[in-house]
Amino acid sequence: MMVGPTNNLLAALPSSAGYALRLQRHVLNKDQVLFDVRARISRVYFPVDAVVSLVIPLSNGQAVETAMAGRDGAIGALAAFGAKTSTSRAVVQIPGECLSCEVEALASAVANIPELRSIIISHEQALLAHAHQSAACNATHHLESRLARRLLRAVDLHGRQELWLTQEYLAQMLGARRTTVTLIAQSFQNAGMIKYRRGRIIVCDTVKLQNVSCECYRVVKSNYEAVIPCPNVQQVDSQIGTTVQTPSISASGP
Repeated sequence: MMVGPTNNLLAALPSSAGYALRLQRHVLNKDQVLFDVRARISRVYFPVDAVVSLVIPLSNGQAVETAMAGRDGAIGALAAFGAKTSTSRAVVQIPGECLSCEVEALASAVANIPELRSIIISHEQALLAHAHQSAACNATHHLESRLARRLLRAVDLHGRQELWLTQEYLAQMLGARRTTVTLIAQSFQNAGMIKYRRGRIIVCDTVKLQNVSCECYRVVKSNYEAVIPCPNVQQVDSQIGTTVQTPSISASGP
């Protein structure tokens, strides 16, 4: 038995799901690529405190983020329903722990456990809505609101106020100039919303950030909250296997 923090989506499932998935615990490193565009998905990841960006790489070398995944979600789960390859690149944004299982184990489990099948389908719908909301947000909302929304979501997914994020990375994911992001981050710091140190952002006042953020933060958050009822953390922790190393796929990107 390995007792420790777990993924909220897994914790909402019956104990039979934990046994069926044969979960393993990983440590994910920053910038690690879990799978790339059009790559075969062999494992499904359930972050614990790691945060993963789903990005679309462009021919000019840039990459734009379409969604984020963390402790309330899964990455690659659609492969269990027959989607063998990915339509985006999954890159570790904030390092941390993650649980995972083989696609075949999840496919077998969703076929036999109705609760698991239902929650995975609902999650994939929330993830798709997240991508749609991000597209609408990027097209219509000011960068200041988008940056606030993104920082708030990262705190939710990581479970901590301290985020190991650079302004350069944030600019890439938001499709903005670094100098513009730097100016907005400085205004956030002056207002007491964040503290910025090299490579690290500490969110100090989430209420003020929510006042700056667009409605997209609440919309995305509520979609995921609707998927997960009330997690039972110890239930899943008792079903976790050994810690393993997760290989990174070599790919150019953020």
